[in-house]
Amino acid sequence: MDLMAPERFTGSFTQQEPIPEEGIEAAVAVLRHGRLHRYNTAPGEVAETALLEEEFAALVGAKYCLAVASGGYALGCALRAVGVKAGDRVLTNAFTLAPVPGSIAALGAVPVFVEVTEDLVIDLSHLERMAGESGARVLMLSHMRGHLCDMDALMALCNRLGVTVIEDCAHTMGASWNGVPSGRHGLVGCYSMQTYKHINSGEGGFLVSDDAEVMARAVLLSGSYMLYARHRAAPAPEVFENIRLDVPNVSGRMDNLRAAILRPQLKRLEDRRERWGVLYRTLEAGLAGTNGLRLVPRPAAEVYVASSFQFLLPDWPEGRIRALIARCAARGVELKWFGAPEPVAFTSRYEHWRYAAPVPLPQTDKVLAGLIDMRLPLTFSPEDAALIGRIIRAEVLAVQQSGEEVAAVVLGD
Repeated sequence: MDLMAPERFTGSFTQQEPIPEEGIEAAVAVLRHGRLHRYNTAPGEVAETALLEEEFAALVGAKYCLAVASGGYALGCALRAVGVKAGDRVLTNAFTLAPVPGSIAALGAVPVFVEVTEDLVIDLSHLERMAGESGARVLMLSHMRGHLCDMDALMALCNRLGVTVIEDCAHTMGASWNGVPSGRHGLVGCYSMQTYKHINSGEGGFLVSDDAEVMARAVLLSGSYMLYARHRAAPAPEVFENIRLDVPNVSGRMDNLRAAILRPQLKRLEDRRERWGVLYRTLEAGLAGTNGLRLVPRPAAEVYVASSFQFLLPDWPEGRIRALIARCAARGVELKWFGAPEPVAFTSRYEHWRYAAPVPLPQTDKVLAGLIDMRLPLTFSPEDAALIGRIIRAEVLAVQQSGEEVAAVVLGD
């Protein structure tokens, strides 16, 4: 009797959608006239970068916006703009990606890690404790992998403690909490336009704020020289007068080529959020009720942008998790694991960042030990998501039934 071969997924977990034709045409126009630098404009011309800033500020309801070279640069620029200096302590989630503590350490400041919950958000009780113990007065809040904490409760706590909040919205552009866009609760919101984010220019970043002096500092830091009046989503020129000679130039401007690619994508952000939601909910439905697998609940107040998917394998031994990853990979499904002893691709964790002198965080360790992550590109169809769900579910059950464990697995990029 012939046995049917197991289903296999053949798509790519790193293939993004093409740049919209409107963006390609705008980019070619910039290449043809050659004025790529944001301050290099013809008489009467408004730079693509200035228009992009104006349009993104309007999209999220911010007074000011600054476009920069990368999301990581946005984080560092925001820290400098709010006054963080070498030796200062800065609170941040223990579950995040390396550019977040990296932006703190690059200033000579000291990351102070805060525990995360099983719902993959910052632990507010531990945040209060660490703010008290460390004396830190700035929180770099990472909305890691698109999960928003209770932002009303967090802001109430930070306001009571006198802690300034910078939001790392690399994974939450287009998301909101109780109707407030991600990035608009804290003093500064930072976003990324790296290829795997919600709009794509390869690299790129935004800062938004309603604070005139903070944004004036950010504009000067980014390398505006004395050309800040050419911005359309920046404070008035008089705001710069008292600080323009005191703020160092740490150049990280966005160029007009990337801005041209990005502007048409802003209007597609809502549609992308809806399409990602369909993929996420399809995969979620396929995995619901799987023995040994815990899904991450999404609060009713959260509107999320599901460019990635996470689930937990509570109390699974390492060898069994490796077996699951290997079995899924053999069927074309690429899973990432935040519990691996050594960092692989983007899945490093706080104990790997030795420059930050981390102290053990048992709650976070327990969460990360069983945390599985997967990209969810929009090149997938709902049928793809359903197939991926069937494969993961089948292999989770098979590994548990067999008790299979392996010592090592190559996880790839």
